[in-house]
Amino acid sequence: MYKSGVCRSPDSTSQTSVRNFQTYAQDDTDGGSSRERLSGKVVLIADDDEFFRMALQVILTERLGFSEVVEANSLEEAIEQLSRRDDIELALFDLAMPGMKSAASLREIREKFSDSKIAVISGSKCRDDVLLALTSGVHGYVPKSLGASNIQHALAFILGGQVYVPQLITELDHDDVAQESSKEIDLRHKKVTKRQKEVLSLVVQGRSNKEIARILDLGEGTVKVHMSALFRNLGTNCRSATAAVGAQILAS
Repeated sequence: MYKSGVCRSPDSTSQTSVRNFQTYAQDDTDGGSSRERLSGKVVLIADDDEFFRMALQVILTERLGFSEVVEANSLEEAIEQLSRRDDIELALFDLAMPGMKSAASLREIREKFSDSKIAVISGSKCRDDVLLALTSGVHGYVPKSLGASNIQHALAFILGGQVYVPQLITELDHDDVAQESSKEIDLRHKKVTKRQKEVLSLVVQGRSNKEIARILDLGEGTVKVHMSALFRNLGTNCRSATAAVGAQILAS
């Protein structure tokens, strides 16, 4: 249903992101204090852009408390690092590095290294890439173009145990409509009840079952029942895939 090709962004995207990170790092010296680096908190950055890896380390170590950053410049090297170490809490993957055929390549990684949080941080803003990554079970998709402070927020969101879904997922265009017809969207839409739609909206926002129960004044058991119904009605089998499909339905 979705294209499997990776849409590569121009080099200027990476250069702009690096400049934004550098500016943010400089501004941070005049303001809030850096978080203490916690022993044993390890992150993997899998990206063949050396300058972006260097820039991203500023956020991960100075603002998110990671004590060690492990680097890889290809998918093969990233898998090797994950296989060798069992202390990597978060692994961040670019979609345009060597060995990465598409976002679907992350499905096996997500299943094999289930103890680590797996997320995409990429220059690609192609909606198909976002959907394919989320339906592969990753914990979030973070566009590099967000800027440093928003990237920090997104990564903190993921570390908090929630799925980060970028706002661009709700932006429909003619190419997207060609991939999934309005009839298909309508059919899925009709299967979702009003209450399920309320739950789905909060899932798309990355809310946990506990938060959904509090916001909608429901029991957590009731929320789980609604989630099971959403999996069934939307044809999904995980939370991130439900968020991806749900965003498309809610935008229709």
